[in-house]
This record gives sequence, structure tokens and C-alpha cells, in this order.
Amino acid sequence: MTELAKLDTEGVERVLAVVAHPDDMEYGASAAVAKWAAEGIDVHYLLLTAGEAGIASIEPCRTADIRATEQKAACEIVGAASLEILDFRDGMLEPDHSVRKAIARRIRTVRPHMAISLTWELEVGFGINHVDHRACGMALIDAIRDADNPWIFQDLDLERWKVDRALFCAANRPTHYVDVSGEPLQKGIASLAAHTQYLEALPEHPSPEEINRGVTEEAGRRLGIEAALPLREVRL
Repeated sequence: MTELAKLDTEGVERVLAVVAHPDDMEYGASAAVAKWAAEGIDVHYLLLTAGEAGIASIEPCRTADIRATEQKAACEIVGAASLEILDFRDGMLEPDHSVRKAIARRIRTVRPHMAISLTWELEVGFGINHVDHRACGMALIDAIRDADNPWIFQDLDLERWKVDRALFCAANRPTHYVDVSGEPLQKGIASLAAHTQYLEALPEHPSPEEINRGVTEEAGRRLGIEAALPLREVRL
């Protein structure tokens, strides 16, 4: 891992988290949300799907309700400002115009200074990245440009807005870090643990603590702190 710069949040009042599924933010990123919320930054969540295909033993309509409830609990733990869950199909997400428009709408509504998501890269540290994560990351990059273009999605009837930068978790070449030591990390762990039924359906899944410490400990050790969330910053 190359040397990481501390992420500068001076002047940041609002952040938009855009991910594909319930629980995506809870694999390390929600610890950063807890830190930002404690600092007075409003973090709004936009989930593109309800994660309805995520539990093999439960039919999608029930799973969607379960996962929405668990995501609301996770958001409350870290102090997220809002949660919106869209109805794009889980497992079938594509970075097309409809997805870009939905993200651009939320950008123009929330007017965030930063956005955060999972990387669009195919191969990541834990293996092959989920197709929905890849599609979401790519759609976010394009939607940020769309939201700032007055001639794109004019029918939204919302003022254009420029997001200063996008942050991507699980990236192969991180550039920055957020110090999530102490309470932010503990809240991040608790937020993943809030996905009770989802995790119960995955008996081989590592514990919420193992996951969050695994994501943050290596960078923390290199920086001489307990835990650091590595991020790739992209300015558009």
C-alpha cells in the first residue's frame, strides 16, 4: 500500500453514499460515516437496490423488507442523515441512463460536497468484485458529471450541482484514509451486526468485528493508529 494522505473534510457539510445493496456501507465505510456524523457532517444514503436476491432461503419480497429494516437500524447506529432505497433489480444493475438519472436526481437534491461508494474495479483484495458494485461505482462517476451538466436530465427540474470529489472503498490503489479509531470503528462494527437475518443466512461469513478490523487494521498499523479506512479519491 502506497503512502496515504489524510482525507481533508474541511468545508464539507454533506456527503452522499451511493451503494448497490443494504450492508454495502457496513464493510468498513460506515465507520467513516460515524466519524463524519460526529463532526456534524450530514451523510445521506442512496441504495440502488433493496438487496432482495441476497438471502437464498427467503423469497425476494420478504427479503427486501427484512433488509430495509436492518439497513435503517444500521443507519441509526452511525448517525446517517437519511436513507433512500430504490427498486432497481438486485444482481441486474447496469450503469445505464436510468441508474445515472436516479443518482443525479439525488445529487441535485442533497447537494453533497463528497460522494462515497465501492470501487468499480473487477478484481479487488477479497476476489472478484460483485457485478452490482462495479455497475454502481461506474454509474456514480458518470452521474456526478451528469448532475453538473445543465443539458443532461433537464426533466428533473432541479438545479445543477457539482460534487467536488468521489471516494471509493476497496480500491486497489487507495490514495487517502479516514482515521476511524475508537468509537467510529465500534459503531461501524455494530452497524454491520445490525444486519442480523442477512448474516444468519451466511454461516461461513466472518464476524462483523473481523470484517471491519480486517478492512481497517493494515492501513492503521502503517499509519501508527488503531484503524484507518483506505479510500481512493477521484476528482471530477
